[in-house]
Amino acid sequence: MDLDDRRCRKSEQAWKAEGTKCVLDLLGHFPLRLLVATSEWLDNHPVSQTISDRIAVVAPRHMERFTRMGSAPPVIAVFDMPKYELPIVDASKLVLALDTVQDPGNLGTIIRTADWFGIHDILCSHGTADAFAPKVVMATMGALARVRVHYCDLVETLGQMGECPIYGTFLDGQDIYTSPLKSGGVIVMGNEGRGITENVADLVNCRIKIPSYPANALTSESLNVATATAITIAEFRRRSVYGK
Repeated sequence: MDLDDRRCRKSEQAWKAEGTKCVLDLLGHFPLRLLVATSEWLDNHPVSQTISDRIAVVAPRHMERFTRMGSAPPVIAVFDMPKYELPIVDASKLVLALDTVQDPGNLGTIIRTADWFGIHDILCSHGTADAFAPKVVMATMGALARVRVHYCDLVETLGQMGECPIYGTFLDGQDIYTSPLKSGGVIVMGNEGRGITENVADLVNCRIKIPSYPANALTSESLNVATATAITIAEFRRRSVYGK
């Protein structure tokens, strides 16, 4: 099975992690289906006997068959796809929502950033890149062990939030550094080129922006979505720890 292909991952309900650090960071956090490794790797990284029946030992030259990486890793783990319940958002919990973020590198960086700032749930529209694609898994640097990624109908899910604050970043929003920010709610980040889609934007009740510096100076049209996500979450966390 080709787990580099999203359709295969969906049909098999499985995904893979490649390389020593990535595998060791995730091993034990997800149900393991198969561990493919060289004998030298296993000698240097003893694993639990409880998974001995799911280990396949292969020669280094054969590892190339299981990867599209430039150089074959010494170990690859295949995990079952996790199944999570959608999070309950309250006044004390911050959740991230991604509206059609399509670049795998951006998605991986966002998941890693969420992990750093203690955000444990990310809602993703169905048009968002697959969090379990190999490039995304690698970019998360093990953050998938602590951050739950949920794919859902974002309009329907956000529409059921009731009075929960739903923040969205817009060029015409209110300055994030002077806006009142609560410790809980949903932060929506949009597509790399088009921003937040219209139907999702209609559900945002707190429009914010990251101002450029100095004000009114000629500058880039917008920030990279992963960078904007990090700046936005950092300000929310700064407020919760240090206040205004």
